[in-house]
Amino acid sequence: MMLKKLLLAFSFISFYFLTTVSLKADLINPSSLIKPKEVIQIQLSGLMNNDNQFKDSGIEQTWNFAHPDNKKNTGPLPNFKTMIKGRSYQMLLNHLSHTITEVGSSDKWAQFEVIILDKEKIYHKFNWQVEKYTKDGPLKDCWLTTMVSSPIPLGSSI
Repeated sequence: MMLKKLLLAFSFISFYFLTTVSLKADLINPSSLIKPKEVIQIQLSGLMNNDNQFKDSGIEQTWNFAHPDNKKNTGPLPNFKTMIKGRSYQMLLNHLSHTITEVGSSDKWAQFEVIILDKEKIYHKFNWQVEKYTKDGPLKDCWLTTMVSSPIPLGSSI
């Protein structure tokens, strides 16, 4: 009887551990098959549902598609989380909707106008740029975010 209880407890703990670990694996990683607009869509969908998979999963999803040069400017992931939660970008977290419109592109970069409706029902506009990573390694030929402008408030939806 005691052995059964131990096996049941072990099974529960194993299941919990495996499902918790697999959640992080559910984040999308850069791939050369993902197009520029899709990169931004992945990032915005993550931010829109920031804590759905696990705490700050949306921020981590966004971080996955940040260009290495951009990561040098923002610092490590904990600094990036602090930046996104700060006054300048907090409206991206759990926003209600977004639109992505291409404003220019080449074979190495693409720029988009992003408009989000935040949870307070205020619109904000961003300029969002991605570039194709050209160095050798696992990110070669992947589109990654190199720049997101400061938000421009556009006013209330009401």
